[in-house]
Amino acid sequence: MPKIFSSFTRFSLRDLIVTAGPVTLLVVGLCIVAYRLVDPSPPKNVVMSTGQENSAYEAFGKKYAAVLAQQGIHVDLRDSPGSQENLQRLRNPESGVDIAFVQSGSTEQAEAERQGLVSLGSLFTEPVWIFIRGKKPVTELGQLRGLKINVGPDGTGVPQLFKSLLDVNNIEAAEVRLGTLENTPATVKLLAGRIDGVVFSSAPDAPLIQMLLQTPGIQLVDFPQAEAYTRRFPFLSHVVLPRGIADLGKNLPARNYHLIAPTATLVAREDLHPALVDLFVRAAAGIHGGAGWFNAQRAFPTASYTEIPVARDAERYYKSGPTFFDRYLPFWLANFFSRMWVVIIALGALALPLSRIVPPLYVWKVRSRVYRWYGKLRAVEQAIEGVPAEQRAEVYQAQLQRLGEIEEKANHISIPLSYAEELYGLRSHINFVRKRIMWLMQEHGGNGAGLIQEPPGGA
Repeated sequence: MPKIFSSFTRFSLRDLIVTAGPVTLLVVGLCIVAYRLVDPSPPKNVVMSTGQENSAYEAFGKKYAAVLAQQGIHVDLRDSPGSQENLQRLRNPESGVDIAFVQSGSTEQAEAERQGLVSLGSLFTEPVWIFIRGKKPVTELGQLRGLKINVGPDGTGVPQLFKSLLDVNNIEAAEVRLGTLENTPATVKLLAGRIDGVVFSSAPDAPLIQMLLQTPGIQLVDFPQAEAYTRRFPFLSHVVLPRGIADLGKNLPARNYHLIAPTATLVAREDLHPALVDLFVRAAAGIHGGAGWFNAQRAFPTASYTEIPVARDAERYYKSGPTFFDRYLPFWLANFFSRMWVVIIALGALALPLSRIVPPLYVWKVRSRVYRWYGKLRAVEQAIEGVPAEQRAEVYQAQLQRLGEIEEKANHISIPLSYAEELYGLRSHINFVRKRIMWLMQEHGGNGAGLIQEPPGGA
């Protein structure tokens, strides 16, 4: 008995798998399609364009690479002259660059340059630093006439910005001898006395800025009209370099300096994977969220100070902070649920009615192994109806043999114990038809004489 019960149980499980299989395959297929459409898994490699050697862009790029490496994302850092070159790389699909640092104001004049790009937020202020050799204070750009000033190569945002500043001061570009060296060689020439000044636009973290602020004989140009500049150029902000901030012990600088500052923004192609957008924004919050020389704690990153549209996922982060999944789950798992939860709910709602189909299908599947023999049993009954007298003995004998075959196969039907009644009912009906044939044989003088005294069922 234990062996039979085990057999019944095994076949019952098989029937369940067979009947539930199509429904399961449908749900799994929909899950695969939804997974591909939602695309929850980000690429493992991303290319980031940074800045010149010893620049803040280069330093921050390394920090982003370190943070994303903890999540299994490799950030390929590529040096760049600066903001303008980064913008061109982003707009060129063949460059392979996915994300880069871009200075605010870089696309203010040309809306077409923003097409296909999204901002992940402003990261930090990049004051305009003008360092001049000499001790005579410089408080107006007009005092730079005739001097040899390095503004950096054309790929940076500084040349365009500095020329705009000269223009609002009614200074022709030809009145100032502008150099195009990169920051490091330009600084070497400044210290050697071969040029009169350099112009940077960078965060104060840059090593060259830190060094020049503490170098004797090099002075920083003040912008007493900083507030007026911010009115003329909305992408600029007025910041104050506090006295002694570079070195309190030496009181460097010796007084407050008013500076004008664009902001560095993190810009990406609009097709950058949303999971990478989330990861970069979260990394930005950790890297730039602290207090700095020009900002309070948590002032950056922010969705402000950028003319490029902010990515939807980045804007959500700045408004609401990390999602529930981001707070409590590892990145890859949090990303999966964040991207798939709507699909999971939708498929769950679909799976519920589909699951109600399984029990009736299971019952039909089990009973069909019994019911299909009723068709053969009915064929036997039809075969003995209206048989000519001379063929009756032969037909009755053939149908009895056919019934024996049906009964033999019915005895080998495997069926769950809960449906055993169906199997015993089939056997009973086979016996009923056999008795009827034998009664007919007796009635017509066949080999069944004497076996049955009256027709079964009152026939």
